[in-house]
Amino acid sequence: MLAFFNYLLRLANLCQKEFIAVLKDPANRVILIVPPLLQSMLFGYAANFDLTNVPYAVLDESRGGASTELIARFDGTGVFHRVATLDSASQISDVIDTGSALLVVHFSPDFERLLSAGQSTPLQVILDGRNSTTAGSAAGQLQSIVSAYNQRDGHNGKPAVTVTSRAWYNPNLETRWNIVPALIASLSMIQTIMLAALSVAREREQGTFDQLLVTPYTPLQIMIGKALPSIAIGLLQAMLVLGISLYWFDIPMTGSFWALLLAMLMFMIAIVGIGLSISALSANMQQAMLYTFVLIMPLILLSGLATPVSNMPEFMQIATYANPLRFAIDLVRRIYLEGAPLTLLWHDFIPFIGITLVTMPLAAWLFRNKL
Repeated sequence: MLAFFNYLLRLANLCQKEFIAVLKDPANRVILIVPPLLQSMLFGYAANFDLTNVPYAVLDESRGGASTELIARFDGTGVFHRVATLDSASQISDVIDTGSALLVVHFSPDFERLLSAGQSTPLQVILDGRNSTTAGSAAGQLQSIVSAYNQRDGHNGKPAVTVTSRAWYNPNLETRWNIVPALIASLSMIQTIMLAALSVAREREQGTFDQLLVTPYTPLQIMIGKALPSIAIGLLQAMLVLGISLYWFDIPMTGSFWALLLAMLMFMIAIVGIGLSISALSANMQQAMLYTFVLIMPLILLSGLATPVSNMPEFMQIATYANPLRFAIDLVRRIYLEGAPLTLLWHDFIPFIGITLVTMPLAAWLFRNKL
């Protein structure tokens, strides 16, 4: 019994030593408390699959009482928010391509006449298939509104208005078409930021960083030497996921390969700048990994990868403008699925340039201070 008690006492002393080692560093205490709080808030607000905000546009060529009533029903749900009232069919592509509207409701010129004649009247709904999950849910919600209208104003049990949906850029609204191309940016980001974040911290922990400092290389040269391999590996991983999308999942790419490659290059440079800043700030590999994991989760949740940004609270939508992954996913989806040229996508490159101009000088400054 005494031996067992001594065994438990030694075990308790060892556990006490480990707790002290973990908690004595203020940075570790922050890392233990802040990430669960931050991630709980992010999952609670950002990971929202509820259909709460559907921006839509209307093209009413009928301009009759029935179309006006249906539009009022859409607007009165609190879910559908009209962002544009179109004058011609040529304007549909503009609101869909730019992402201003998730769907466009089109009332044909003979809508009122067919309805008054008691005939089945088609209502065309054009969906943005690049966000297949939300588009499908929005189409179902709109169908329920039309069904309620038909039950009140139906003609002998026959549906007065029939919804005909057409999805652009993803005809069958397959979720895979929405998720897999976005992984070109998100998966390569995870590996790239980890490699960059561990580059200097690993050498510090292994004791080789001091040897690097006595070489003729300047801090800027050291930083560039650390950045280029991470950028190259990130691009290779992005191209690997691209190949899987094309040849394994058979998701057709309608845009330019070189435009996609340029977008990923700019994205990788911005991500490596963030990773190098983490690496220069971290004293060892454990800190670098913890900082990286704390950062990766918000980047993914606030990117629009799984849930649309429009469903998030307004203050989180503002926060997404500092997230390079949000713009990288937008670029990939628009180039891959839509075939948009770079002349229409230049604004998505601005965050990459801004983040690079902040993080690269910050990493260089941290390098100099560590020297």
